[in-house]
Amino acid sequence: MAAIFEDIAATVGRTPLVRLRRLGRDLPATLIAKVESRNPGGSVKDRIGLAMIEDAERRGRLKPGSMLVEPTSGNTGIALAMLAAAKGYRLILTMPESMSVEREALLRGFGADVVRTPGSLMIEAVERARRIAGEMPGAVMLQQFENPANPAVHRATTAREIWEDTDGQVDAVVAGVGTGGTITGVGEALKEKKPSVKMIAVEPRNAAVLSGGRVGPHFIQGIGAGFVPKILRREVLDEVATVSEDEAFENARALASEEGIMVGVSAGAAMAAAKRVAARSEMAGKMVVVILPDGGERYVTTPLFQEILQKPCRFGGRTA
Repeated sequence: MAAIFEDIAATVGRTPLVRLRRLGRDLPATLIAKVESRNPGGSVKDRIGLAMIEDAERRGRLKPGSMLVEPTSGNTGIALAMLAAAKGYRLILTMPESMSVEREALLRGFGADVVRTPGSLMIEAVERARRIAGEMPGAVMLQQFENPANPAVHRATTAREIWEDTDGQVDAVVAGVGTGGTITGVGEALKEKKPSVKMIAVEPRNAAVLSGGRVGPHFIQGIGAGFVPKILRREVLDEVATVSEDEAFENARALASEEGIMVGVSAGAAMAAAKRVAARSEMAGKMVVVILPDGGERYVTTPLFQEILQKPCRFGGRTA
């Protein structure tokens, strides 16, 4: 039987769960990773990009050739750029200047226009996108931080996949908070099926808004927007964990070198928090699922890779 997809959008979702045998071998709980880099655009944001576009199409907001304008830290923008190319939409993205050049290269490669904004936080990018959209008649802002289609797609797909692939054995889910859509949607759906499931949100220590901390610059790209997103349902959260940049980098590198899973910085942050949860004595015999939102290839010029490149070769020869 032929298995041919009609377009790239049809391949979004159904990402694998992978047991972390080495990083989890000495922990009381079983540690499982949901590897979202297996989406066609390389991240969990493919899910919300598709959901928001399809929702706008159903509502008649998007028509052939429409112009989209959206703020992004990178991954949502990449998803939208991929899908806009496939569907024939034009796209302008605003993105903090601290985000990696690889992300901008991918965005431009898909044909999007990119406007950089000062600093590392999303507030400036959001405001710039609103100004641009206001100056362009007919432009559509999908507003990932406010769009209900964002958590809805995680209720319908991400949560269902976790539930089905673990046979309902999941006891805790750890996920970083960018828009808040992943942890909100997954938490809502899983708690309906199993109220005891714990939802642990992860944010940068230097921008710990959910924990009541100060907002500051940080290098954990993809989470820690600097404000509490409107679509985040805090009542779904059982705990908020803060992670330092060093912890995020260390765990991202460990996932690559010990598990063979190349991930980005925010995945390293989620992994650091997940190990803490899985190490608790009360978690013995339970299952912790950590959502790894993207791959590491789009971070080669960031500090994530600099330490690796500076290490001497064990067998001699030229080093970086």
